[in-house]
Amino acid sequence: MLYHILFPLSKYFSVFNVTRYITFRGGCAFISAFLIVMFFWNFTLKRLKFLQLIEKIDMYGHVHLEALYQGKKGTPTMGGILILFAVIVSTLLWSRWDNYSMWLCVVVMLTLGIVGLRDDLLKTKSGKGLTRLEKLFYQILIGGLLGILILINRDLSTSLDFPFFKNLIIDLGFFYIAWAALVVISTSNAVNFTDGLDGLAIGTLITNALIFGFLCYLAGNAKFANYLFIPFVKEAGELTVLCLALVGAGLGFLWFNSYPAQVFMGDVGALALGGVLGAVALLIKKEFLLVVSGAVFVAEALSVILQIISVKILGKKLFKAAPLHHHFQLLGWKEPKIIVRFWIVSIICAVATLLTLKLR
Repeated sequence: MLYHILFPLSKYFSVFNVTRYITFRGGCAFISAFLIVMFFWNFTLKRLKFLQLIEKIDMYGHVHLEALYQGKKGTPTMGGILILFAVIVSTLLWSRWDNYSMWLCVVVMLTLGIVGLRDDLLKTKSGKGLTRLEKLFYQILIGGLLGILILINRDLSTSLDFPFFKNLIIDLGFFYIAWAALVVISTSNAVNFTDGLDGLAIGTLITNALIFGFLCYLAGNAKFANYLFIPFVKEAGELTVLCLALVGAGLGFLWFNSYPAQVFMGDVGALALGGVLGAVALLIKKEFLLVVSGAVFVAEALSVILQIISVKILGKKLFKAAPLHHHFQLLGWKEPKIIVRFWIVSIICAVATLLTLKLR
């Protein structure tokens, strides 16, 4: 919004010319999102406590895990509302409003946030949230709608770009709708599975958002895209603003969500932020790089899937508990050590993601 107000004034005051640069507006979005979280923190925490929006600790019969989580009982949840508010406000403040991709990401974030909000409210009131099928239905609906909106826009591609190959590109056509739904479902659920230890999910999200902000900038710049043999996506650079807003809001939230957490993110944050990360990957044609950058999320989600398959087919557990962070807890690792080590792995995977850009 501020771009459309301030940039025309550059004719009279050259200082406003700086608003044309994505890097400047991205930095402003980063700072704005961080300050919004810090400014509204006390108000948000008081409202969550007043409304008795308290996390229901359910370890599905794991006695040892129940004991480990005793100290977390009574902690407010749904803090993800503040993250979404900060990201959306900062993005709308510093992005160009004529950018189609930016609006797609905001819609995905909002709609998945609403699904997560409903799930959290049901959990805090009755102890049971949405069923898996209900969640899956909404995620398919939102992901499929995103695929349709990408399909009907001539400036956006329905092709897949494969890492390590210069010219291997496959156009999915109408099948892209199913692909978009799959990516949104996978990313939103993967982040949701990871959100089980203090600061684990948001810390990993910060790393991924930072890397994808950089990838958005490269994909939206014709010279960089051609040099690196990656698809040039018109106006994809504007998504850098959104990604950096997510980094800023994430750091602000981590200030209070770090161990021991004063508030939990809740599904309202996990589903929305995971889904929007998937949407960004789809729009800049970097879905496969998300698997590399988000390897921690992938491992968490795979551990749940493999555990279910192992129990149903073999009749025994593959892990002591799933998602994967619970397995390490039952091995005797302390919570802060698990969190920091997972962050370290996430940073290493982020660097590996950047290296793939030169391996084509």
